[in-house]
Amino acid sequence: MADMAYTNGAAPLLDLDAVSRIYVQGGEELEVLKGLSMTIHSGEFVAIMGQSGSGKTTLMNILGCLDRPSRGHYRVKGKDVGLLDADELSALRREVFGFVFQRYNLLSGSDAVDNVGMPAMYAGLRQAERRERSVMLLTRLGLSRRLGYYPSQLSGGQQQRVSIARALMNGGEIILADEPTGALDSKSGADVLDLLHELHTAGHTVILITHEPGVAARAGRVITLHDGAVVSDTATESAGRTVLKQWANASDNKRPAGGGSIPETRGPARMPVSAAMALAARSLKDNRFRTALTLLGIIIGVASVVTMLALGSGAKARVLASIEAMGSDLITIQPMPRHTRAAGSGHLRLTDDDVRELRQIPGVLAVVGEDRGSVVSVRYKDADCQTSYIGTGVDKPLVNNWAVASGEFFTERDVASSAPVAVLGNTVAERLFPPGTNPEGSYVLIQNMPFQVIGVMGIKGASISGTDQDDVVLVPVTTARLRLQGRRFVHSIIIKAAPGENMAALQAAIGETLFERHGTRDFRVLNMASVMAAASESQDTLTMLLGSIAAISLLVGGIGVMNIMLVSVVERTREIGIRMACGARQSDIMVQFITEAIMVCAFGGVIGVAAGFLAAFAAQQHGTAVAYSVFPAALALSCSFATGLVFGFAPARKAARLDPVAALATE
Repeated sequence: MADMAYTNGAAPLLDLDAVSRIYVQGGEELEVLKGLSMTIHSGEFVAIMGQSGSGKTTLMNILGCLDRPSRGHYRVKGKDVGLLDADELSALRREVFGFVFQRYNLLSGSDAVDNVGMPAMYAGLRQAERRERSVMLLTRLGLSRRLGYYPSQLSGGQQQRVSIARALMNGGEIILADEPTGALDSKSGADVLDLLHELHTAGHTVILITHEPGVAARAGRVITLHDGAVVSDTATESAGRTVLKQWANASDNKRPAGGGSIPETRGPARMPVSAAMALAARSLKDNRFRTALTLLGIIIGVASVVTMLALGSGAKARVLASIEAMGSDLITIQPMPRHTRAAGSGHLRLTDDDVRELRQIPGVLAVVGEDRGSVVSVRYKDADCQTSYIGTGVDKPLVNNWAVASGEFFTERDVASSAPVAVLGNTVAERLFPPGTNPEGSYVLIQNMPFQVIGVMGIKGASISGTDQDDVVLVPVTTARLRLQGRRFVHSIIIKAAPGENMAALQAAIGETLFERHGTRDFRVLNMASVMAAASESQDTLTMLLGSIAAISLLVGGIGVMNIMLVSVVERTREIGIRMACGARQSDIMVQFITEAIMVCAFGGVIGVAAGFLAAFAAQQHGTAVAYSVFPAALALSCSFATGLVFGFAPARKAARLDPVAALATE
């Protein structure tokens, strides 16, 4: 056999031993390669020839570690390919082989420099080093003026030169050229063959796949296939020109024109994170409309989370502030609802005597018994309004931290004598009296009964429910019972605890005192601190509910990301195959697609946070309570990152598990 001239006792570079490749189609086996055996040594220029269907391309895929034999053994530098995993096969493609395809297989969205530098990226070379090496290779191949050109801007011959430069990027010890002249005119085809000869002369092992006898004759050895088997293996007249030295070790007079060796790449052997981010950014930029739609779903989801949590926190803050304004050191006593009281317990039984007795308990700072009335008519001259009234005691300003703005509050004498005096809330005063008028000393009619105004309360603001607390008239509790209600009992008792008092202990003491007086528990004692805790808990639950509802939008956005990424994998199957042929590992492909998903979700998250705060600000301008904090923004951004990671995983995994051969064959 002709290949014996190349051995010189050295182990073969490539060794195929009874290799078969069988495909299953429609339940039937189709044997494309049939027990094929051959060896190829370092420095050979081998042409593998045969008509369509003879198995040439299948053999090239196996030689280039894009495919595996179904039977037999294939060894590269003594390594049995059948025992290697996917990443080890990627390492061989990256470090040993360089592919020159008939259809060039250049990435349309990358310029010549980036196309050439792709294999070195997967070898871990930094961007500056990749670019320097790419420029050198393209310059040596006559493309110094086409460095920034995209494939669509290059002729067929120029694209094939870029493909050859890419094959040499990582050293290109073995050049696999699949019909490299098939898509070129005669002159461009001859130029490409001359380049392959120069590479062979420089020490590269060249394996040329062709069906043209004239092209095969340029090689030093021709292996002819027919129906998946070798029918001839002969040397040509070119065999004597073989040089077995690598280009890096060749003497200056044996290097091709242009000079300078091409050293092997050395790096951390992992694609840099910066490269993955650059690839992701380029892909997102090249598919602007699809990216915009993906962003929209994430933006809506993140903005919903931020807005809902801000509104929920604002509502919580308003409720707690309202309770705090009432006083967290308050204890309220109310009679049991009629339907919950024991039979025979009678009517309401909170009395003025209860108020006096409770005032004696240690730890009690102030006590008022109150009667609250429904809507009443209040008139001053020609002005009138509908409001409510509170019959209360002299400690009302102290109990509720509600100061008198002008005039004075009623006294113990007023309470004892059921005096017809009133203190107006600020809203009532503004409705009844013209601006600048002092209401003190004036008489108003409450339910057609005259009351003298002795003061105006300070502004209290809205209650928890949003009711205007200043829309009220305060009168002595005894006066309210005598003139407005006609009943003998107080409706509720409010107790203010002394500073630093143990509220739970005081609440228990109050309960025991009333039980001793009444002989039954026909009352209930409410601790405002407990009310605040319960309100806080309920508001937290409401906020979580709002956040969960908003999170559904983010979930929908994540599903949209996954769907679009799956579509992207289908659209870019050929690109994935090209990257795998250039040495990309499965993990490199996964990192690339997950990075794309994370970047689009992160970008959408940032915009969504801004949109969420704007929506919350707009709601605030319309009177809605809003609380701004870092937590909702941080939570939403974290969720957007997690969305990209979780929903990008399945598409990335699908991309990484593609068969390189099938991916390259995709149109």
